[in-house]
Amino acid sequence: MAEEVNKDEEKKEEVVSEPVKASNKEENVAMAIVAYFIFFIPLLTDDKNDPFVKYHVKQGLVLLIAWVILWVVSFVLAFIPIIGWILAPLLYLAVFILWIIGIVNAAQKKQKPVPIIGQFGEKFNF
Repeated sequence: MAEEVNKDEEKKEEVVSEPVKASNKEENVAMAIVAYFIFFIPLLTDDKNDPFVKYHVKQGLVLLIAWVILWVVSFVLAFIPIIGWILAPLLYLAVFILWIIGIVNAAQKKQKPVPIIGQFGEKFNF
């Protein structure tokens, strides 16, 4: 009987002595949010193997590509009086809103594509 009690105490000590593994979800959420600011930073860390972070890296990359395309298109729109001057800022606002939606999705731990252009991010393989 005393041996059983000692074994139970040893098991409890083993459980207590083991470091408690904290969930990396909070860290992964942070890296997923960072992916929307500078998409390649999470790829330089150990989180590059996490599917959640990788998903948001792809979404951040799509938003960056959309922003660059919009930047080029806005030069053309600048030469179109009135319509171009109104349309370009509205398009920039739309991409900014998509960016905010992506950050909110990452903060809420959702793997949801950004509306309209997010579907293209799912086609990236890396």
